[in-house]
Amino acid sequence: MNRTPVAANRQRRFDPFFRCRRLLPAQAPGTLPLILAGLLAALAPPASAGGIDRSGQTLGALFEPGHYLEISFKQAMPSARGSDLLGGPTGDTTGDYQLPGISLKLAASEKLSLALVAEQTYGADIRYADSSRLLGGTLVDVRANALLGLARWRFNERFSIHGGWRTQSAQAHVRLQGLAYGPVNGYDVRLHNDTAHGTVAGLAYEIPEAALRIAASFHSAIEHRLETRESAPLAPLNGSSTTTVRTPQAVNLDFQTGIANDTLLFGQLRWAKWSEFRVDPERFAALTGEGLIELRDTRSWTLGLARRFTSRWSGAVSLHYEERGSEFNSPLSPVNGRRGLSLAAIYQLERIRITTGLSYTLLGDAQLETGTPDVQRASMHNNSALGLGVTFGFGF
Repeated sequence: MNRTPVAANRQRRFDPFFRCRRLLPAQAPGTLPLILAGLLAALAPPASAGGIDRSGQTLGALFEPGHYLEISFKQAMPSARGSDLLGGPTGDTTGDYQLPGISLKLAASEKLSLALVAEQTYGADIRYADSSRLLGGTLVDVRANALLGLARWRFNERFSIHGGWRTQSAQAHVRLQGLAYGPVNGYDVRLHNDTAHGTVAGLAYEIPEAALRIAASFHSAIEHRLETRESAPLAPLNGSSTTTVRTPQAVNLDFQTGIANDTLLFGQLRWAKWSEFRVDPERFAALTGEGLIELRDTRSWTLGLARRFTSRWSGAVSLHYEERGSEFNSPLSPVNGRRGLSLAAIYQLERIRITTGLSYTLLGDAQLETGTPDVQRASMHNNSALGLGVTFGFGF
């Protein structure tokens, strides 16, 4: 049955590869969201920055044409194993987890767009088996969920700005267990849920006839003040206080461009200031002179190709990389850097787009230490992670 002219035009606007079928690669307004929202949400590697950074804070849904609803789900299955210096196996220190997400974008006018994004921004689930005498029983459980409200203003076809307000809740539980911790063996701290706020700001530049878009986004640090309960066999470590924790500021640079008919090159560069993420409970810091968790700044990138094969089927492949850090890692961050490969299949029917993906990531070997100066306690080798993802996009 033939579509009416209006229905056909709507289909072309939502079809991300429509203009790329011409001799010169170009794109409909929806191309960037296909790559940055659909693909990155479905395929983002399941562990980075020690397994704490989970969402990557991608804002692609904001750029979709018209009204748009996106629902995503990712299953991550990381594995980080090793042995301590006494020969005791650590077991699989990283637990599987799920990452649901939802985005709603509304076109208030031709120039103004509004969006809501709900996601888990950060998280960690690390546990050492009792078979390790040096580290057995050590655990980390971190959760941070966020709701982001966004607005985008288009000055013209080339330039736009976007910004918004992020509300984030966070909580954590950390236990240090094993001979490696000496006098603080058995230390346990619970940081109770706190809600705090931060901002997002960015700009985008587009050349529609060249299928080009570059979008830069700055995410501010968010400072939490968490009610804290410390307990341990050592009496001075017992008590209640308030701990200030800052989740890191970050910058994302997302890009894509048409390079041939029905073919797009896409990618993302991300920098996060993890050195400002510290967990220093009052009594622990006073007794030891150091904090529980200290991480390094991270730089990571994604680079990929998307190709349309038929009117309904497309595919994509991408590479992911995060640089290695210093020689030693904390037992609370048992991997060092990552390299990964992702594959995606995209099916589009009328106003519905389904993106499914699979990613495999090599998590870098890590030498684990405790104490000041650093004393090696364990080695983690042959670490990896498998990720499965699916994203449903609905234009309306």
